[in-house]
Amino acid sequence: MSENQAELSLRKKEHLTICEDDSAAFKTVATGFDNYTFLHDATTEVIIQNLNLESNFFGSTVAYPFLISCMTGGTDEANNINLQLAEVANSLNIPLGLGSMRYALESRDYDIHLKGIKKSAGISPIMTNIGAAQLCEGRDVSQFQRLIDLVEASVFIIHLNALQELVQKGGEPSFPGLMQSIEFLAKSLSVPIIVKEVGSGISKQAAKRLLEAGVKGIDVAGAGGTSWSAVEIIRNRDDKNNEFWDWGLPTSYCLKTVNELKEFYKFTLISSGGVNTPHDAAVSYALGANFTGSARKVLQALNASGEEGVISFITQFIEYLKKVLFLTGSASLAQLQVGKLIRKEELI
Repeated sequence: MSENQAELSLRKKEHLTICEDDSAAFKTVATGFDNYTFLHDATTEVIIQNLNLESNFFGSTVAYPFLISCMTGGTDEANNINLQLAEVANSLNIPLGLGSMRYALESRDYDIHLKGIKKSAGISPIMTNIGAAQLCEGRDVSQFQRLIDLVEASVFIIHLNALQELVQKGGEPSFPGLMQSIEFLAKSLSVPIIVKEVGSGISKQAAKRLLEAGVKGIDVAGAGGTSWSAVEIIRNRDDKNNEFWDWGLPTSYCLKTVNELKEFYKFTLISSGGVNTPHDAAVSYALGANFTGSARKVLQALNASGEEGVISFITQFIEYLKKVLFLTGSASLAQLQVGKLIRKEELI
């Protein structure tokens, strides 16, 4: 293993350790989900037992509109984590996101493990990803296509992490030609592209530029959950009062505003970034999300109770959503997105 690979592996291990608890959560910025409640329908006629939450995920039918967000990769621990989460995804028939595949760009040492993850996931869609910095290095498209082929990915995710790179020691806060590269990849790869932030959110203006470039999915990954600048601040042992700990746009704001673009573009809107509770997820759908995703809480459930713990965690989200649909008189997620939310300030 080269020195760069060793450093990368160590950083990933440190990321996993820091995310085992809530030490890297936002301090003062919230997702905004708690600002909303649902419009109760006392005359509901929805038959809760008949609710069907099957959803289309880029051509694949999945059981629920919930995905396991990209976490990590490139370490022995991460390989084991992804194998376990692949089993969960297979059991529930939901999409699984793999962590950054940068390490697989540099080495074929992990090819067997990655193929094993796909085997464990069965028919569940796999998402593979790479960071914006690697995208801007001028690599040949074939290198990215190899990653897709390796895990038979249904989607290719590009992570935008400008703040994390800025704060990270040895980071790469330089993205020349980013939009041009995204547009080229969108035309060249065999699968659709999702662009995902890592905790600072995607604005409506940025989302519009991405959609114009050919992106088919926006994962807003807003502020209020894990602060990846905080992760790096903790790694650096820097001052925890760093003003960029809480930088970002709340997830609910990103969802509400980016959803407005559906009037002009066809794309999949994903809510992540502090989707920690079933209520967070339900509000996300009502604000326009087609899918919700979680990473840190899934990791914590896995650490605490193994695969069964993750299945239980996700199942709670689904059962809560069905109850919300019933109580709001919504026979589908589409109906939940039409006038079923109230800002709590309106109740006074």
